[in-house]
Amino acid sequence: MEYFAFQFHITDQCDQRCEHCYIFAEDNNICLKEMELEDVEKVITNCVDMCTRMERLPYFYITGGDPILHQNFWDIAKLLKERNIPFGILGNPFHLNDETCARLAQHGCKKYQLSIDGMEKTHDFIRKPGSFATTLAKIPVLKKAGIDVAIMTTVSGTNIDEMEDIVDLVVEHEADIFAFARYCPTSFEKETHIEPLEYRNLLDRLWQKFETYQDGPTTFNLKDHLWNLYLYEKGLYQIHEGLEQDKIHDGCNCANCHMTILPDGAVYACRRMESNIGNVLSQSIYDLYHGKEMEAYRQYDKFEKCAKCELLNFCRGCPAVAYGYTHDMYAPDPQCWKEID
Repeated sequence: MEYFAFQFHITDQCDQRCEHCYIFAEDNNICLKEMELEDVEKVITNCVDMCTRMERLPYFYITGGDPILHQNFWDIAKLLKERNIPFGILGNPFHLNDETCARLAQHGCKKYQLSIDGMEKTHDFIRKPGSFATTLAKIPVLKKAGIDVAIMTTVSGTNIDEMEDIVDLVVEHEADIFAFARYCPTSFEKETHIEPLEYRNLLDRLWQKFETYQDGPTTFNLKDHLWNLYLYEKGLYQIHEGLEQDKIHDGCNCANCHMTILPDGAVYACRRMESNIGNVLSQSIYDLYHGKEMEAYRQYDKFEKCAKCELLNFCRGCPAVAYGYTHDMYAPDPQCWKEID
């Protein structure tokens, strides 16, 4: 049985004010939200009901803000443990120690995602002073507790020249997983642009780097769907004959097998762009997934460029990045280098 993933933002509380954060990017004094424990329990029940009806298994990515800062964090972890629901955490490194990590593992935490957004000077500028060193120091602490460590990078024009060094660093510290996604501009004034061929060149350089470390301790998750285009051009990604032509087989998970829930109960098709489709505290999330608001994000023939490409059902780039540049998720992916007649 396949998993259905819920990215569950239980609190806006956070120790950092990152340059690319969706919460604080435009207003560091924003009123912070946090979901009450009884509402968290309602959300979990709602999501489990949806998965039961769809014959899927629920998997939660608990995040925020920093989810550990939620006043009832351990009660929430207990709720998941009691239902035998596996979960991962997307969080900060600052509150991790041997005791906390062991407790996370006991409650069923399988993976903890930390961020490295450049070498020390760049990373600490984007996040906060001391964040870089603290993040690296917590990798062995998590691994000691039996929790897989994922390192995530948000790539932009600010750190594109440091990406290979980041890969070296992650492998040196024996992180279990490494992935990166592109920066989504939060306003037209805050773009840190990468040109399409410049981005393809980055993928080429990193692919060579990944091959160098293929027998190492780190798994490289090809999160950005333009990897599919890159590997397709290299003959390493195959489109198998006989697949249903009107079915999505790979690429962006928006409106497919992933939903986001915010601290006020708002449900988003994708957290990386404005995509509110309802509220999980007052509506069935099963109905939201199958409703007309979500269907608006499944109109694949509307993709201006992708709809003309043989990889439509296998790639679609990143609609959220397109939205960040244009406020239209169906606009061409600004880093896609493929020429379409």
